[in-house]
Amino acid sequence: MGVACASTWWTPITEKTQLRVGRLTKAHGLKGAIKLELFTDDPERRFVPGAVFSLQVPADSPWHGKTLELAELRWYNQHPVGFFTGVTDRTAAESLIKAILWIDLDPEADAPGDDEWFDHQLVGLSVVRDGVAVGTVKLVEHLPAQDLLIVKTADGEVMVPFVKEIVPSVDLDAGVVTVTPPAGLFEEIPDDDPEPTPGEASAEPDPEH
Repeated sequence: MGVACASTWWTPITEKTQLRVGRLTKAHGLKGAIKLELFTDDPERRFVPGAVFSLQVPADSPWHGKTLELAELRWYNQHPVGFFTGVTDRTAAESLIKAILWIDLDPEADAPGDDEWFDHQLVGLSVVRDGVAVGTVKLVEHLPAQDLLIVKTADGEVMVPFVKEIVPSVDLDAGVVTVTPPAGLFEEIPDDDPEPTPGEASAEPDPEH
């Protein structure tokens, strides 16, 4: 779905919308280079020398609350590798592994394309299955493997993989997200073979003597 490539994440810290554009995956060489997983179809625009990224890292990371400036993006065997200002050795590079890169978004210049939505457009939408509302979108979580819609239901929160097979359509005008979840995602599946209650007669016939 669009969130995987060009979704935004609404952040109240700077009152700006931000765009998730990449993730740092592995140190490359000894001089601070880092391999990248790109979440944008336009790396030539997003990853230019001087581009500054906000970092999504754990609170105990030495990079928490800091930004990262790109010095150069190179390609090795068709894989993007970033060189960043101040990251000069492998130790520094390894301290940034799994960091997610965000940039400030210009809503007018960066309007989403087809099947792409900003997170703040999805939050609050009604989630409908088989024509029946089952909850509302509380937030969107961006994980390395995939994005998740966190759906608030009457029984609690449900994590819905934001993939076409499970979320076939999003209608912003109607305020509806349609889901076709597998059995058990929104409800418990009853046990087909319940344990017999104490004292219950066995269905098996007694063996002949």
